Amino acid sequence: MISRRNIRVKVMQTLYSTISSDGTITREQALRTLEQHLDQSRQLFVFLIYFVTEVARYAETDSRQRASKHLPTTGDLNVNTKISGNELLWRILEYPSYQLAVKELKPELLINTEWVRKLYTDLAESNVYKDYIKTASRDKKEEKSIIEFIFTDLMLPNEEFISYVEDLYVHWDDDSEMMNLLMLNFFNKPHTNNFQHFVGDEKMKYARDLLLAVIDKEEMCNGYIKSKLQNWDPERTAQLDMILMRMGICEFLYFETIPPKVTINEYIDLAKEYSTPQSGHFVNGILDSIHKDFISQDKLHKVIFKKP
Repeated sequence: MISRRNIRVKVMQTLYSTISSDGTITREQALRTLEQHLDQSRQLFVFLIYFVTEVARYAETDSRQRASKHLPTTGDLNVNTKISGNELLWRILEYPSYQLAVKELKPELLINTEWVRKLYTDLAESNVYKDYIKTASRDKKEEKSIIEFIFTDLMLPNEEFISYVEDLYVHWDDDSEMMNLLMLNFFNKPHTNNFQHFVGDEKMKYARDLLLAVIDKEEMCNGYIKSKLQNWDPERTAQLDMILMRMGICEFLYFETIPPKVTINEYIDLAKEYSTPQSGHFVNGILDSIHKDFISQDKLHKVIFKKP
């Protein structure tokens, strides 16, 4: 469900937390930390899906509450609840893997019903929703679009709502881009997602192998990096930059199916996003130079996939 880039971020976070903590971290502890980071992302993903479904289903709650007023108006007695029967909504709610995840993680315990009401109110007042309920018929594309609208146009742009999510999930900033992609992919093909295997076996192996390679080969990687720093003190190099360069070196040497250019570009992007303003250029220069050395020394043994 998640990409190799997402895996790199989680490995980076795990390595940074081991450096920042006091005492020695064992390989087993590092692996447990990595698994915790990945599971936190899974929990956030389930929470966001659950929240979207709660907003859509609130139409029925709104209808009941307005109809039970002491002096209900005609509008109170005729609330349109079309969205509560949304076909995509019920594909999600009836999906066994999602049901198991909800039973396990219990996102309902974290839901603030006032926020559900607020976002439903914003939904009901939007022109997009008014157009949606104009007809009783159900179009597959429109059914998906209105569910996506709740997430992309009501939840994500609302700074106060995002602040509420950040209070629940401190890693939101690191996961927000990933969650956006995961949610949109999920709305497109909900039944292709397995919430019990958030990270597939192949990607989990990649994550563990990368983490352990960087830990086990730290001294070797530092040697390659220091040889390129010239008069620059390694101690003055940003910790995240050092981590990202170690990860890049390990991908060069131990992950034969990942092209070097992909590795370099990925770590440039991560350096730009997570480290200092100059880090992208710095990481690019060091990794590119080390890569050229490895080629000249015949240390790279990459698998080249050619079209038949």
